Amino acid sequence: MSPIKYVALAFFASVVILSGCGRKNAAVPGQPPPVAEQQSGTPPPQSAAPQAAAEPSPDDAEKAQKLARLEYATMEDQYMNDPHAQWASSASASSTFGDDNGAKPAEGSLASNVIGPVDGNSWTNNRPDAGFDWLRVGFDKPVFATEIRVVFVAGQGVEAVNKLEVQDAQDQWITVWSGLSDVKADPRGSRTWFVRKFDRTKTPTKTVRITIANNVQPGYKVIDAVQLVGE
Repeated sequence: MSPIKYVALAFFASVVILSGCGRKNAAVPGQPPPVAEQQSGTPPPQSAAPQAAAEPSPDDAEKAQKLARLEYATMEDQYMNDPHAQWASSASASSTFGDDNGAKPAEGSLASNVIGPVDGNSWTNNRPDAGFDWLRVGFDKPVFATEIRVVFVAGQGVEAVNKLEVQDAQDQWITVWSGLSDVKADPRGSRTWFVRKFDRTKTPTKTVRITIANNVQPGYKVIDAVQLVGE
């Protein structure tokens, strides 16, 4: 082979090789484009996993319980010593525990037990999960009412309250609240206060009726005392 032909052949081969290198990263029809290589071999930093909250120590748990009880005692003290509140002075009920078939009801469950301030004596109804029961209470002083407070022993029945009514001067019952109770047994103390505020009544009242839907919270309903708030 002559030197001229040899040089020409070598030049042609080098052009083919360089052309192939230029097409190395070219997209192939029908295939996804090539993924660019990372400039750095170090992966991006990962965010630290959140640490679980530490369990409270026994001392912290005891302190929290004491603070909750203190808060409860403060609340009760405000209710019990409210100058605008009065305790029931008379009471009657639709049923009393133990009065089945005309039997004499249990003394510890009579409606009269709700008369006066909180003292541990209480009324208990006779039907744990059927129908409705009501407790009617009277007060010495007629007032333009703005609030009713019902004290349940250990929260028994507080979720079943479904209506509060007051009686006007013409003996007509006026509903001041009705619905589904959102109050549950208060774990901070031995009593649970069902409290409802409402618009000031148009006429003075001294009689309140509390209606309970027994099946909403099955079990006997136990009320210690009732307050009427107003001026």
